Amino acid sequence: MNERSLKEQLMSFAQEAGFASVGVCAPDALPELPARLQTFVDEGMHGQMGWMAERMAWRGDPTALWPQAKSVIMLAEPYTPEHDPLAVLQERDRAAISVYARNRDYHDVVKKRLKRVGRWLIEQSPGAEIKVFVDTAPVMEKPLAQAAGLGWQGKHTNLLSRDLGNWFFLGAIFTTIAMEPDTPDVSHCGSCTACLDICPTAAFPAPYRLDARRCISYLTIEHKGPVDPDLRGLMGNRIYGCDDCLAVCPWNKFAKEGRDARLAARDDLLAPPLAELAKLDDAGFRALFSGSPIKRIGRNRFVRNVAYAIGNSGDPALVAAVSPLVDDPDPAVADAARWAILRLKEDHQ
Repeated sequence: MNERSLKEQLMSFAQEAGFASVGVCAPDALPELPARLQTFVDEGMHGQMGWMAERMAWRGDPTALWPQAKSVIMLAEPYTPEHDPLAVLQERDRAAISVYARNRDYHDVVKKRLKRVGRWLIEQSPGAEIKVFVDTAPVMEKPLAQAAGLGWQGKHTNLLSRDLGNWFFLGAIFTTIAMEPDTPDVSHCGSCTACLDICPTAAFPAPYRLDARRCISYLTIEHKGPVDPDLRGLMGNRIYGCDDCLAVCPWNKFAKEGRDARLAARDDLLAPPLAELAKLDDAGFRALFSGSPIKRIGRNRFVRNVAYAIGNSGDPALVAAVSPLVDDPDPAVADAARWAILRLKEDHQ
């Protein structure tokens, strides 16, 4: 089988397996990446994400991650929401959970599909080797996906596609098979600044640049301990992630429906009551979020976020729900509860 026919068959099989878009780039397609990553870390914009600075040689240079690789296959799987993800922000006594986290952990769902494609590839090319990655290794998926022609990193730094909008997961297959690379995509954002303008915390110091330290997704998922008091009031009822910049992108008019029911929102996670979430102990948290990406942050960080959301609710009736957390063993949870009660009382003086 020649290189071109193998690639064509790969594209077809990957789409049959559930991926909406496939592209190929060379491992050395990103010579500018190490400097970009170094600047991001040097400026401290990665916040507490120490793993961004660790193994930077691998993260910034795919050829260092696996020197034997000759091609990187990038694949996209949509998870487009059925409901307007911004609507829940108006229900201030309920929680806003990022669209991608409302059901099964995408790492597991996408990786199984990637492995299926990888096995097929090896069957077609005996002796070939592969490695699959889904956001779990020092791989810069978004720049690689742009190099592979799947889309471009928009002004909000997420990947955008003229065919998919920006509601999709990325997976990578590194392989020792040499394949013809696709043409890299370029920005089609034009003069639009919708994603920058809607950010509640002004986390974008400039187009195409993100300061994670101000990003609500980072604050609710990665940040340990108390959140800066100046940012708490801007978080609204977002308790896990933030979809504002994704939701307003005009390119979403081309978004495709997600095909895997395991990625569709669970009814109980569309807009769960804050008062109920505040009651969760560790066992209850683990039971509610079994198989969910939310489980990764643990009960304490999650309930800390819930307390901030209660403080932002403007509903004095929720004082009763958050008051027991004042004595919580976790200092960040207790601090968040005290802040919430004070804020609710100040709102109704």
